[in-house]
Amino acid sequence: MMRSWRRLTAIVTGVWLALGFFAAPASAQHIRASLAAERPALAGETITLAVLMQPDKRWHGYWSNPGDAGFPIALEWKLPGGAKIGALEFPVPQTLLMAGLMNHIYEHDYAMLVPFTLPADARPGTTIPLTAKANWLACTDVICVPEQATLAGTVTVGSGAADARFGAWRAALPAVLDQSARFEATAKGLRIAVPFPASASIANPHFFVASQGVADYAAPQTFSRNGDNLIITLARSQVASPEQPTLISGVLSLGAGASGITFTAKAGPVPADGAPIGSNAPAPFSLATLALAVLGALAGGLILNVMPCVFPILSLKALALARGNTHNAHIEGLAYTAGVMLACLALGGAMLGLRAAGEEVGWAFQLQDPGVVALLLLLAVAITANFAGLFELPGLSLESTGEKQGGWTGAFGTGLLAAFVATPCTGPFMAAAVGAALVLPTWAALAVFAALGLGLALPFLLLGFVPPLRKLLPRPGPWMARFRTLMAVPMALTAAALVWLAWRLGGAAYAGAAVALALAVVVLLIAIGRAQRQGLGTARWAVPGALALSALALVGAPRLASAGSALDAGLLDAKPFSEAALAQAQKSGKPVFAYFTADWCLTCKVNESVAIERQTTLDAFRKAGVTVLVGDWTRRDPTITRFLSAQEAAGVPLYLWYPAGASTPQKLPQVLSAEMLAGLPGAK
Repeated sequence: MMRSWRRLTAIVTGVWLALGFFAAPASAQHIRASLAAERPALAGETITLAVLMQPDKRWHGYWSNPGDAGFPIALEWKLPGGAKIGALEFPVPQTLLMAGLMNHIYEHDYAMLVPFTLPADARPGTTIPLTAKANWLACTDVICVPEQATLAGTVTVGSGAADARFGAWRAALPAVLDQSARFEATAKGLRIAVPFPASASIANPHFFVASQGVADYAAPQTFSRNGDNLIITLARSQVASPEQPTLISGVLSLGAGASGITFTAKAGPVPADGAPIGSNAPAPFSLATLALAVLGALAGGLILNVMPCVFPILSLKALALARGNTHNAHIEGLAYTAGVMLACLALGGAMLGLRAAGEEVGWAFQLQDPGVVALLLLLAVAITANFAGLFELPGLSLESTGEKQGGWTGAFGTGLLAAFVATPCTGPFMAAAVGAALVLPTWAALAVFAALGLGLALPFLLLGFVPPLRKLLPRPGPWMARFRTLMAVPMALTAAALVWLAWRLGGAAYAGAAVALALAVVVLLIAIGRAQRQGLGTARWAVPGALALSALALVGAPRLASAGSALDAGLLDAKPFSEAALAQAQKSGKPVFAYFTADWCLTCKVNESVAIERQTTLDAFRKAGVTVLVGDWTRRDPTITRFLSAQEAAGVPLYLWYPAGASTPQKLPQVLSAEMLAGLPGAK
């Protein structure tokens, strides 16, 4: 049934897209296309042209074989007499799996290169006009639009400087395999043997088949090593031709940041499978891996308690325990732990579910959404107002333990809140743990997220069940009210940081709307506080008001979000990260420092302040000729997410050091110092 549905979906999609080329109305281009020549050339010489495609955010174009749906670009050239044009060369594509259909796409700027031979009678000093009528398909996850343009360019007959962009575009092309590959057909599909040195590294490979009807694109591919052979196993196409193919060609992607190779395989014997390597097949399960991931998550959760947005909440809940009896302390400790663990399981489960559905997300994915950031701002403002005494929130009241108002329900809600605001960043121990969770079975991954929640809740849980620890807490007194007011300061700073993040994430209009909603929350809370002091009920009007403001923050404010602020190159003059930029930098023969950050990541910003953006680091990197690349993950970026996953990282920060001539990076600790960076091998 599933196979028939997928086949029917592909056919219907193809027909709809084909009709769209003729029936769709003209609209603004979602993929901008242009034509460029690499350099001037002499008569009869062959040079390279580039067809540059620049998709808007969340739009994509297609590879030469688009997969289960879509269309590649079609070009109709108009050339002067005597000129010749070759075939398009496509860069290594990406995969996009939706509703059981696998597409081969580009969600970033990409250039297709094509050889062009000048007429033999071209006169020096003249220009040769080039024209190409282009048709292509631009798509998002939910809509496709046929687009077209007439591309125009010129080639100067003579000599001159080359366009520097062609170096990166050429580096993005797959390398041509200089040895013979072999394939054999099986009852279930195809097995391909590709010459590949046993010493060469490879991570998360994927084979893009060039021909239609050869393999099932959406089916899992398996990869293994047998000596100097890479063995690829593909499932048979559900609409396969009855004739056996005589040649199999395509592009083998070697993983994020590693480009790929193109080859053609002839029929012949294929060695037996060997040691399995990374692929889109499930990773082998290991109890040792699970144990280490659980311990790392537990330690990482403990460290989250010192974050400025969590510490005030934990402090007040701890002091509130001093007013309760042992039984009530037990109940609140368990309720708080349940709230924290439930929130961590929900966030982890949502991330796993989105990834299983084909979404490129990682840990703290919720902070890449403008609506969630606006909602967090309202929460931070509400907690600040509570600490400042504008109103009473039962769960955060110093009087909320045991028989007083709030009780276990307040502790449970506080646990939910603490976990939600504590998980923007990965920290020491936690990064490796969450990264391991991405390759574990679902039940084991959820155990890791549960351990993360337990680590975050552990201090309060111990206070609830170990009376000697509670005796270490200061004696209750009037000073506790002053302490609560003091704790409003870090929460206010958290709210200010969220305003800055809103501006970085969605621009001035969105940030202004979020601030306006925050001010409305303050007005509402002042009214609630006055009613509480008069002993009046507030639920009938306060709850609808809070829900309305929350809905506006979650749904309304994001409609004003723009692309946000541009990336700051900083002191090191960092260039934006892309796999093509990384490949080009590695070819220079100089070291490369690539780091991945986000404006909502506290650990990232501390490292940038104390280690990366320092004169000591600049002097050492400049002396060694280090290329610095920065991946900004503030907003969702599937390319960066895939690269992080390939490095077994579930989030930021991530710091990679590529010594000169090395293809495999050295992963640096998540806590940096300027001395550490200046002393890296090759940076001295």
